[in-house]
This record gives sequence, C-alpha cells and structure tokens, in this order.
Amino acid sequence: MSPAAVTAVVLAYIALLFLIAWLSGRHADNAGFFTGNRRSSWFVTALSMITAAMSGVTYLSVPGSVAADSFSYMQMVLGFTVGQLVVAFLLVPLFYRMRVISLYQYLDHRFGVTAQRTGAWFFFLSKMLGAALRLYIVCAVMQLLVFDRVGLPFAANAVVTVLFVWLYTRRGGVKSLIWTDAFKTLCLVASLVLTILALVRGLGLTTGEALREVAASEYARIFFFDDPSSERYFWKMFVAGIVLLVAMTGLDQEMMQRNLSCRTPRDAQKNIVLTALCQIAVILLFLTLGALLYLYMARVGMPLPPKSDQVFSQVAVNGGLPLYVGLLFVLGMMASTYSSAGSSLTALTTSFTVDLLDATRRCDEAQLTRTRRRVHALMALGLTLLVLLFGRFGNDSVINLFFKVAGYTYGPILGMFLFGICTRRRIDGRWLPLVAVAAPLLSALLQYAAGELFGYRIGFELLLYNALLTMGGMWLLGRKKRIQS
Repeated sequence: MSPAAVTAVVLAYIALLFLIAWLSGRHADNAGFFTGNRRSSWFVTALSMITAAMSGVTYLSVPGSVAADSFSYMQMVLGFTVGQLVVAFLLVPLFYRMRVISLYQYLDHRFGVTAQRTGAWFFFLSKMLGAALRLYIVCAVMQLLVFDRVGLPFAANAVVTVLFVWLYTRRGGVKSLIWTDAFKTLCLVASLVLTILALVRGLGLTTGEALREVAASEYARIFFFDDPSSERYFWKMFVAGIVLLVAMTGLDQEMMQRNLSCRTPRDAQKNIVLTALCQIAVILLFLTLGALLYLYMARVGMPLPPKSDQVFSQVAVNGGLPLYVGLLFVLGMMASTYSSAGSSLTALTTSFTVDLLDATRRCDEAQLTRTRRRVHALMALGLTLLVLLFGRFGNDSVINLFFKVAGYTYGPILGMFLFGICTRRRIDGRWLPLVAVAAPLLSALLQYAAGELFGYRIGFELLLYNALLTMGGMWLLGRKKRIQS
C-alpha cells in the first residue's frame, strides 16, 4: 500500500470531517461549545458515543489481545453494560438536576471549591495521559505507513495529527462533535464489517464456516472461573468493568459532556442504554476480527509481529489481501483516533476553563470566548508534547498502560463522587488534595505487596481499591456536622 493511497484516504476523510464540523458548528456560542445548547438528538448522540468509547487503542489493541486473552474482554464488557445502567439512572438525573457544565461542579456543591479543583486536576492528568496514549499508538502506525516512507520525522506526524484535531473542534466543540462522531461511527463499523468479510474470503470460507471455525478455535473462550488470582478471572473483570465504566464514563467530563447535551434526562438515558447495546455488538466484532486475523496468519504462514498491537496493521497492509482492506484499516483507525482525540480536547478545554479558571463566573461572553480559545490551543500543545514523549520512551502494551494510568488517576475521582453520593458527611476540604494523592500511592503499594507476598495479581480492579482508599481518607477528614436532608 503506497503512501499516496494512504494520504488520499486520510485527506478525503479529513475533508468530510471538516465539512460536517463546519455545518454543525458554524453558529456555536460558548454554550454550544460546552453543552451543545442541550439540544442534541439522543439517537445521534448514541451513535457518537460508540467511537468515543472505542478509541484508536481499542481498534488496534483489542484484536491483537485475542491470542493471549481469548474473548475474555467480553467479561469486562458485561460489566460495562451494568455500569451504563448505573450512569443512566443514578448520575444522569443528578447532573441534569444541578444543570452542571462541568461534572466537577458537583464536588464544589458537595465539598467546596478545593474538592472541585482536586477532581478537575485529576481529570486533567487522566485525560491528558489517556488522550496522548491513544494518539501515540495511531501516530506510530501512520509513521510506518506514510511518514517514514517520505522521510518525515515522528515530530511532524504528531504535530500534523493534533493540528487537524484542534482545527475541527476549535469552533463548535460539543455541538460539532455529536455529528462528526456519528459519522466516525459509521466509518468505524463499516471498516470492521468489510475487513471481516475480506478475511473470510481470504480464508476461502463462507461466512457461516468462518464463524464456526472461530467458535471452535482456542480464541473463542469468554468465561474464566478457574483461577481467582488470574487477571482474567470472571468476577474480577466483571466488577472492574462496572467500576471502570462508572469512573471513565459517568464521572468523565469527556463522555458525559455528550450525554448532558441531550434535551432531557430521559433522552440522555435512552442514548446511554442504546450505546450499551451497541457496544456489546461492536466489541464482539473486534474480537471476531482478532480471531480471524490469527487464523489467517496461521493459514498463510505469516510470522507474528513483535507486539500484538501490530497484528491488525500487519495483516491489513502486508497480508496479501486486496488493497481496499489496507485502506479500510486506515479509515477505521482515523475514525477512532479523531473521535477520542477531538472529544478529549473539548473536555479538557471545558474542565480547565470552568473548574480551574472559573471563567464562566468571572468573565462576560466575549472574555469567555477568548479564554476558551486560548485554553483550547494550550491543551492541543500539551497533547502534542505528550505524544512526542510517548514516542520517545513508550515501550509497554498500550491498552494495558492506558488502563494502568486510568486505574491510578480515576480512582480519587470515583472515590470523591461515591463518598458524596453514598454518605451525607461533610469533610475538611483543605486536606483533600493530600488524600487524593496518597490513595494512588497506597494502591500501588497494595498491588505490589499482593503480588510479592501472596501471589495475587491485582488487575483492572485496582481502580476500586484506589477509590475505597480515597473514601477512607475522606471519612477521616469528616466533620461531625452532617448535611441536612
């Protein structure tokens, strides 16, 4: 696949993206940027949520993980589904009732401005690292496909990628994202389905025969109940899925910014339930694709790449399949990447402007617009620098690294919200930042000690331990006076 073909697909995709962004966001004001003026269609929002939840990490890493983990990821997806219901019927009514722009305004209402800023800073760290990791893995693939072949360095790759994201989200924010991400979802699902069909033909099978071969293979095992110390143990992954979804969707400004753009709480709930059902189907497509990739490589005698993240790209580009498969791979990768990066950049801008600068209360409309645009540019610069940093030093499996980062940084956020929702206790907020920093450090120590002393491997459920430690610290900060009913 030539660099010219890849570049043509990327430029055509970006041109359509900019057209949709311009049409949907050309009259957007600050309210349109932050909340979509709360007029988004629930059905279109649900479509936009699918690519936002998947990201480029999912697109590249989940198919490659099938060799080591089979279909065990579906155990976590089942937990995600339960978590979506918690978000829809517990958190959505709360946030709509308070009319929040940023979720962390709830922490201000409950515990004071120090709590709001603590939550916002942890979100800032989480989202910056997560968004940069997602961008990095796709930039690494584009470096191999295009930039290395034309003699351009990784730095140029990173700058160009973030520049496009900054440009198409600069004006419309959430108002544009809802429509551009719905378009990206269609591109992502189409690329998955058509690639699966191409692999089936490449194997010389009918669709039914291919599905039966996948089901009979070693890759298709979903449930793991035999070893409680394993990271793939069902109850660990199921509970971790619930907690991760609540923390990384329900308490994440990026994801909830879309849900809160719907007209009513009822519309937001319909959107979330539909998203949960679609997520099950799309993840199954990813895992089926992964099994077919490994079956195809075994059939044609292709060597396995050094990293599982590279399996999809290796087969799509160098696997002897028709040219359009490689172009579909690029299209799906771009769809997932630009979705997660665009929404992350918008959410970071919103939280920094609202929570940390308090600009919505201190500035008039014109000043708020100037502040928002400056913050938006600053966040884009920060993402670029982090992508370059990961490009220089990144050497871990990206999906595991992403969840490790989330397990440490989302834990204090989850703990603060759970403490606020599940108790009626006030706290001395001056010491809350210390608790929020101590909890991840203690959870890291707990993870190490459990492995060294007892041979128990704490996996994705680390987030829950982190949140519980945060809640314990907040209880110690509690005051005798309680909130009135």
